[in-house]
Amino acid sequence: MKRSFYLFATLFLAACSNNRYISRTAEKEVLNTNALKTAHVGIALYDAGTGQYIYDYQGDKYFVPASNTKIPTCYVAMKYLGDSLDGLKYSRTGEGYLLQATGDPTLLHSDYKNQPVYSFLESIMTADSVRWLTTNWSENALGSGWSWNDYDEAYMAERSPLPAYGNTVRVSMPGESLSVAPAFLKDSFTLSNGTRSSVKRELAENKFTVITGREKLRAAEIPYVTRGYHTSLNILNNMLKRKVAMRAVTNEKMPVYNVIHSQPADSMLRPMMHRSDNFFAEQSLLMVSDRLLGVMSDYRVIDTLLKSALKDLPQPPRWVDGSGLSRYNLFSPRDFVTILDRMRNDFGMERIKGIFATGGQGTISSYYKQDSGYFYAKTGTLSGVVALSGFMYTQKGKQLIFSVIVNNHQASATEVRRAVEKFLQEVRRRY
Repeated sequence: MKRSFYLFATLFLAACSNNRYISRTAEKEVLNTNALKTAHVGIALYDAGTGQYIYDYQGDKYFVPASNTKIPTCYVAMKYLGDSLDGLKYSRTGEGYLLQATGDPTLLHSDYKNQPVYSFLESIMTADSVRWLTTNWSENALGSGWSWNDYDEAYMAERSPLPAYGNTVRVSMPGESLSVAPAFLKDSFTLSNGTRSSVKRELAENKFTVITGREKLRAAEIPYVTRGYHTSLNILNNMLKRKVAMRAVTNEKMPVYNVIHSQPADSMLRPMMHRSDNFFAEQSLLMVSDRLLGVMSDYRVIDTLLKSALKDLPQPPRWVDGSGLSRYNLFSPRDFVTILDRMRNDFGMERIKGIFATGGQGTISSYYKQDSGYFYAKTGTLSGVVALSGFMYTQKGKQLIFSVIVNNHQASATEVRRAVEKFLQEVRRRY
């Protein structure tokens, strides 16, 4: 009996010692640094083996999470989209084909050479009638709380039911001639002289200006205006050169349908998490919405998910988009730890390791390099916001789940990230 008591006491004291050391390290490396002294900080460290928090500093407070919002998006995509993406719904009718989009962002995207949906569209070229049923689209092109003046930045491509080319147009001018993909939009471009080469688009129209400066315009990417199904159908009609153009309809019902699968789901989720692809994240959430509700709507699917799969988060979040572009999102560090732990339990670490970036990869390519294979995490960055949440394997073989969120800092994002890196690396070494 005494031996058991002394063993318990020894383990308890060792745990207390570790926890005190982590607390002192957090104060030294993060909370009291010049870069973060006046910022709002939340830190939650959770031992997945014991099911206990080993450090919590404001872990129950709400923060703007930036692209850490992609963590719940990734979780529900893994849960509901299956192994392969639904690229297209179709039904053969007496007149031809009735089609419906699913929000799949991979159609004609440069990341994917194999294009099953486009191949199917080519195969029905001779059909007398091809109609696209548009009734499952119930969303705006831009998300709630997005910064409107970023409308022509590549990271803020519009959302749509039938994306094509990632809803962006790629432009280059290596010589005297302009190269545009998709080619359908080439006539929407005009040239202008200036001091610095760039590409601009008018706010609500597909009218682009290429400014040619002293240096050649090597390559640029800029979102186009989608108008729901409209622009993509124009692009596809132009490429397929059908005698009878595909058209959008609203006054029909989708009968029993078949599905064309496009890409492995994880081939979309990996770049979404590695390069923090906002477009893939937004479309992923819309695909979940279409799968669960038969309609693409952020508001409706988020409301559904917060009442079902994510109903018991420690602090009920305010969740408004799939990517984290919106500052309306509010999550706590404990929320992210809970979602990550659920992801680990539901899907296993091997699948997670194939989706999340480790040290020296993706958005953490300059961080945690010596810990590659021991950290798997998702970053988040907006002006004044830095976040990092994920998994850590310590030198003593323990698995920790962590979330560190910083709001309202006035330092550079690099300074904040380095401070967080130093703290987490010390935890990995010690715990």
